[in-house]
Amino acid sequence: MSKPTAPAAATDRAPATDRERTARKAGLASFIGTTVEWYDFYIYSTASALVLGKIFFGGGGDTTGALEAFGSLWLGFLARPIGGIVFGHLGDRIGRKKTLVTTLLMMGIATTLIGLLPGYDEVGVAAPIALVLLRMVQGIAVGGEWGGAVLIASEHAPKGKALSFGAFAQQGSPAGSILATGMFALLTQLPDDDFDAWGWRVPFLFSAVMVVIGLVVRLKVEESPEFARLRDEKRVAKVPLRELITGHPGSLALGVLASSIGIAATYFITTFVLSWSTDSLGMERSTMLNVLLVYSVLQFITQPFGVVLAARFGPRRTVAGLLGLNFALVPVMYACVSTTQPVVVGLGICLLGITGAMNYAILAGLLAAAFPISVRYTGISLSYQLCSALIGGTAPLVGEWLLHSTGGSIVPVVIYQMALVAVSLVCSLALLGRSRTA
Repeated sequence: MSKPTAPAAATDRAPATDRERTARKAGLASFIGTTVEWYDFYIYSTASALVLGKIFFGGGGDTTGALEAFGSLWLGFLARPIGGIVFGHLGDRIGRKKTLVTTLLMMGIATTLIGLLPGYDEVGVAAPIALVLLRMVQGIAVGGEWGGAVLIASEHAPKGKALSFGAFAQQGSPAGSILATGMFALLTQLPDDDFDAWGWRVPFLFSAVMVVIGLVVRLKVEESPEFARLRDEKRVAKVPLRELITGHPGSLALGVLASSIGIAATYFITTFVLSWSTDSLGMERSTMLNVLLVYSVLQFITQPFGVVLAARFGPRRTVAGLLGLNFALVPVMYACVSTTQPVVVGLGICLLGITGAMNYAILAGLLAAAFPISVRYTGISLSYQLCSALIGGTAPLVGEWLLHSTGGSIVPVVIYQMALVAVSLVCSLALLGRSRTA
């Protein structure tokens, strides 16, 4: 009588195995796609700190050129909420997968074209105009990409593992940073004239290759099962943005503010600190890029431990502990960088960056749990991208302005960054009180 039970058990195990395999494939596709998107976005950030001011704005590397380059960087962030609204609407209406393919293509084409643009000396004011327009296309693309990547992973996840699988998308950020920083670290070995003439273009042109790889992987992923079920039951939101604003305004506001330091920290470190250390403190570009490369690798390795800690101690205690430690380490990092000793600089950046990275791993799942399925794509996209436009993308610009408006004092920048950590902590805890993961 026991023989019939064996096939039944095997049959029960097979669907679970298939679901796990599909979930892993979705997680991998989320990771690879976001790696490509963030690589494209980060190479612009690095280039704006190193070369774009003199190439496209006639700044000659002075403060004005740096501010103009950081201003163009911010315009990409300003465009991100547009991408979040447009592709959030499409993702909540027609599905996650189709929007992700579209955003990846948009990002790759815009980035490659930046690598082909003539500079200010060749075409005058047309150069910065074209650069800004392509930067805004980048912003729209990544504005629609991130939310879909989080959901394609977390909504495929086995029961109880949505927070962990959402972290697949978050791993794309340090991976993209490693590739972007590594490319520039290699290319800054060129003579300065060669780097300024053509070397900086190589990372942008390489984007075309990466996009092809991302598309091959992403096209093989199935639609999110949670969205497919919603569509089959004809419960898809007619106007997701309207339903989000009228039905969940508190969660949206908290989501924006909870994301503050998770987004801004990267641009403080990889853009503002890179500019400050090389322009004001006199460090070599190649030295700082190598330091940032080490930091990016360490971030990639340690970031997933954020969700491990959340699973062990609970999201609330983990977020409180990580952001509390991060708050205390902000002045430590700037003190370390001010020594201009590469090992000390790297130690300060890594100590601060690791605590922030582990909290960043939790952020995706925290936001996804705050909104119902019918408006989830729009909800997490708009939360993240509004924060990017208002807080994250302005971090280098505000930092540069505070630095120079106070005669080169770094203290106001430190205070500003600590304030963002405090805001993130308070609002993350409030949002966890509303979510399913609290």
